[in-house]
Amino acid sequence: MKNNILFTVGQTVYHKHFNYRGVIIDVDPKFMGSENWYEKVAKSRPPKDQPWYHILVDNASQQTYVAQRHLIDDQSEDPINNPEIEQHFSGFTKGKYDLGLRIN
Repeated sequence: MKNNILFTVGQTVYHKHFNYRGVIIDVDPKFMGSENWYEKVAKSRPPKDQPWYHILVDNASQQTYVAQRHLIDDQSEDPINNPEIEQHFSGFTKGKYDLGLRIN
């Protein structure tokens, strides 16, 4: 099955089921977690052969690992509030995070 990656690193997204915003920090073309994690956490059993995303959660200090089918594009253009943002991105422009090198 072809992996149609819909979202990119730096893009803000919205989780349709758990109602939170976040920013993508990494993309896996297919599920790359452990079978144990999948059995315990992925209760809806999303497909493993589709893209999965590492996401910094807005207004939290956590990351999540989410199947593509649970995400939609976040249209708000508001920045994400997460303490790890500056570790991954250099800035925020027009609703998208910049990957460029940060200059102090």
